[in-house]
Amino acid sequence: MSENTAPIRVVIAKPGLDGHDRGAKVVARALRDAGVEVVYTGLHQMPEQIVATAIQEDADGIGMSILSGAHMTLCPRVVELLKEKDAADIKVFVGGIIPDADIQALREAGIAAVFTPGTPTQAIVDWAYANLR
Repeated sequence: MSENTAPIRVVIAKPGLDGHDRGAKVVARALRDAGVEVVYTGLHQMPEQIVATAIQEDADGIGMSILSGAHMTLCPRVVELLKEKDAADIKVFVGGIIPDADIQALREAGIAAVFTPGTPTQAIVDWAYANLR
């Protein structure tokens, strides 16, 4: 398979102590159904584990689902670790309970996209195909 036709690869992660993964699984399934290769890391992942998995899996993107309120700590840390590992080409997107007031700060911290509750899964799939090639 040539590089242009290789499927997009995404790591879906649940960082921190948040134990609710239904949304992450719904997004993982939607991406998989749309032809994206998805690696789901499971619950309670540390930023270091998420970045290591993304590099090991040669991922194009990392999607994190956060409902715990720790997004302002965990998301920038993942971006920082990607830079430290010379893997800043891996784009990070986040979904979950993200207050509107935090979205711009997350974007400034290097988060490529923020999806809030109610975002149609097709919008996430469309974003992945437009931005993770």
